[in-house]
Amino acid sequence: MAQFTVNPTRFDPYKNFKFRLKWDGRYVAGVSKCSALKRTTEVIEHREGGDPSTPRKSPGRTKHEPLTLERGVTHDIAFEQWANKVWDLGAGLGAEVSLKDFRKNLILEVYNEAGQLAIAYKVYRAWVSEYQALPDLDANANAVAIQHIKLENEGWERDTSVIEPTEPSFTLPPN
Repeated sequence: MAQFTVNPTRFDPYKNFKFRLKWDGRYVAGVSKCSALKRTTEVIEHREGGDPSTPRKSPGRTKHEPLTLERGVTHDIAFEQWANKVWDLGAGLGAEVSLKDFRKNLILEVYNEAGQLAIAYKVYRAWVSEYQALPDLDANANAVAIQHIKLENEGWERDTSVIEPTEPSFTLPPN
């Protein structure tokens, strides 16, 4: 049986607000929201002819849900550049899609409260299926303009090279 090293002093689960996303070897600026990593495996029911009352179940196709990334609108054009690799209107016949590099592998990193890398996932062969450059604009609103991309992907796995960090401890001076 596998032995796992667990930090005996950590009782709390990791928070969902400290994360970073990386593609093409660079961190993507300003991502404020990332949807869940989720996969679903279809269930195939079958039965044996001699046992008509008891269906058996086995796994079928596995589907990986798309990731949606959100961030405030800035001058960084990383979302737009990637979306344009999938479809670039006006690029000319045969040049609308960058077939060579419209897919990217991503790394999603989760950090603990001290800013130490705690968990990472590799997302494979992602591509932009939806791009929103600007939200609805409203002169009466008081909000940040958010853009988003929806990323289809062909699977993900945990990066097992990322190990649980040794969390810092501070000693307070005596009174």
